[in-house]
Amino acid sequence: MVAHVLRLRIDLLIGAFRGDARHVLTRVAGLGLLVAALVAIFFGAARLHHADAATAQAVTVVVGSALALGFFLGALVGGFDDQLDPRRFAVFGTSPMRVAGATFLAGVLSVPVLGVIAVAVAIGGLWRAQGAPLPIVVLAAVLAVLTCMLLAKIGLAIGGLLLRERRSRELSGLFLVMIVVVAVPVAIFFVSLEWDGAVPSALAEAVRVLSLTPLGAAWAIPGGAVAGSSTAQIVVAVLTVLLLGAAWVALVRLLLTTTERPGAGRERAGLGWFALTPSTPGGGIAARSLLYWLRDPRYIVNLVVVPVGATLAIAPLLLVGVPIEYVALVPAPLMALFFGWLAHNDLAYDSTALWMHVASAVRGASDRAGRLVPVALVALAALAVSIPLLVSLHGRWVVLPAMVGVCASLFLCGLGLSSVSSVVAPYAVSRPGDSPFQQPQRSGGGLSQGVVLLGAIVFSAPALWLGWLTLTSDAALAWATLWTGVGIGLLVLLAGILTGGAVFSRRGGRLMEFVEST
Repeated sequence: MVAHVLRLRIDLLIGAFRGDARHVLTRVAGLGLLVAALVAIFFGAARLHHADAATAQAVTVVVGSALALGFFLGALVGGFDDQLDPRRFAVFGTSPMRVAGATFLAGVLSVPVLGVIAVAVAIGGLWRAQGAPLPIVVLAAVLAVLTCMLLAKIGLAIGGLLLRERRSRELSGLFLVMIVVVAVPVAIFFVSLEWDGAVPSALAEAVRVLSLTPLGAAWAIPGGAVAGSSTAQIVVAVLTVLLLGAAWVALVRLLLTTTERPGAGRERAGLGWFALTPSTPGGGIAARSLLYWLRDPRYIVNLVVVPVGATLAIAPLLLVGVPIEYVALVPAPLMALFFGWLAHNDLAYDSTALWMHVASAVRGASDRAGRLVPVALVALAALAVSIPLLVSLHGRWVVLPAMVGVCASLFLCGLGLSSVSSVVAPYAVSRPGDSPFQQPQRSGGGLSQGVVLLGAIVFSAPALWLGWLTLTSDAALAWATLWTGVGIGLLVLLAGILTGGAVFSRRGGRLMEFVEST
């Protein structure tokens, strides 16, 4: 069976370069980019041959960990189809173990895997120049490649089981958001480091942690051998491969015994966000809210105003002479506060569309939670970029956990209070299709706006106080600030969703009267 599957894999590779001119050109361009990347990696590894072992270890572990994570996430949500999906072999009556082994071995003959093998060879040559023993280098390369392959196969299997036909452009958009949330802060962190001819202490600590995780353990083995302490990395890397291998076999068994519902893909085709979100009341409301937030000018204006307003707010501080290192820490908490505040009147923007929720007897908590998904996604991406950038301008990375805790508390508390205020005290806004800058006359609304803003600050007072102490006196309180802020924020958010949901369920009729009359 293994030989047959390998021949099939070779035919698939050759067939990828057949077809119309556009298809062939795309494949050739992709292959060219991969070759260019591999050449760059080889040259980069050659330049590190004469670097010190600490620098080589930092580069190896960081690049290897990113590569392993990319294999998993790319396979999971990248929209790729597994040409050797185990379900295609179900009709042959072969045991799950044989199918798992054959498809895994055939996976070696793929462009990404051949690329990671080339990377492992280049890094192996680097560590041979650093004096690492050949058996250790070979073991590390084999474990690293196996880890990446297993992560990719598991990602494809999970995507096939759970996502099925949901790999739409919306899912690709979320993948890009994930890249922004992860890659941009890491890039900012690296750029802000001061090397001074040696590996910065912050990066050295990050490398030490990554070298003991499943992502980076295999890549850290040669460096550990040169330093005389590679046992822990070998144990973690071997256990990772064994556990991932067991998970792959279990997933193959599940794939071979799971029958997809006929026509499920056709039913969901073209549904966009509705195909991506869960098939629950809250998921449906989240999908509808995402469409509104990404297309309605009234929402888009609100999203643009938040970072602009937070940036303009620091101008008076600079004019009165506040040091730039302190002013740099102000915009992120302001953005978190206003992002949480944005949903305080979200129900009013629905206009008459609210009848769908009331008529279908949607649970109030589902309505409250679903409406928070769009602003949560936008705020997560914006804060993930702005917080590291502002902390780098401040110059002390020790305050990063405190900044995250303060922003999490302000944002989550704002969302929780907004979940209540939008059903207790909604007020008139511009109707769908009107200019976002054209506001109707109204007699109320200011109270709910102020209550949400002040309430979020009041509930976040413990995190704000601990953050101030971290900044001015005791940097050891940074982690206490983080956990305090996250804990308070989650409690207020949960309480707000439940309370707002109860009010929504009781006041459905009055809320319909409100949207019909405004």
